[in-house]
Amino acid sequence: MLLHSNILGQGKPFIFLHGFLGMSDNWKTLGTKFSELGYEVHLIDQRNHGRSFHSNDFNYDLMVKDLKTYIEEHQLKDIILLGHSMGGKTAMLFAVEHEEYIEKLIIADISPRYYPTHHEDILNGLSRLDFDVIKSRNDADDVLKRYVPDFGTRQFLLKNLYWETKEKLALRLNLKTLKENVNEVGEALPAHSRFDKDTLFLRGDRSEYISLQDEGIIKAHFPKVKIETISNAGHWLHAENPTDFFVVVNNFIKE
Repeated sequence: MLLHSNILGQGKPFIFLHGFLGMSDNWKTLGTKFSELGYEVHLIDQRNHGRSFHSNDFNYDLMVKDLKTYIEEHQLKDIILLGHSMGGKTAMLFAVEHEEYIEKLIIADISPRYYPTHHEDILNGLSRLDFDVIKSRNDADDVLKRYVPDFGTRQFLLKNLYWETKEKLALRLNLKTLKENVNEVGEALPAHSRFDKDTLFLRGDRSEYISLQDEGIIKAHFPKVKIETISNAGHWLHAENPTDFFVVVNNFIKE
């Protein structure tokens, strides 16, 4: 099955991969800006997310295969590949396994190391959304706020809501499979794997996902790396400071 995508513009292929519980729409504003600079932007929904297919199986090996199938179907080459968080993990593994497809790699706020599971409150909150009772986005927000106090995080999660029928809301993501396989999200990049082309790692200055201690493991896997910090930004650095994010990424891909 082929991943769903939103393709913008024409030119050099530029693929964007969203994070866990996100979707391609999270990148539409930035994707549009890059498409206006002469890139063919592919905003992809990974399996069990957005409008892509649902599956009982979920891990990075499968997401890499999904991406390879997508790239071959669209006959893409010399790709700029950008991934955020979980999408960054997919992008890293794809790059080390299929370097021949990639020209430049951009990883947003995630390291190659292992991360312990830390999405329990969010997943519990999403599981409490009873759409026989919930009839509006505000109703859903009222339930979620008991589990997810941060307003910005809730707004991000509520993008998954859609009208399944004229009367009933639902979630686009495959919550059951994602809950059952959430431990897969933090998996480390395999030891000794390397990507020997130009790479950019971005971190938010308020985020704890990439620490100074992570720089060694990043450079071991990606020897031609630049590591840049986006100011006034946490984990969702592309949404919290899109101006600086755009400038830094654009400068890197133009080099």
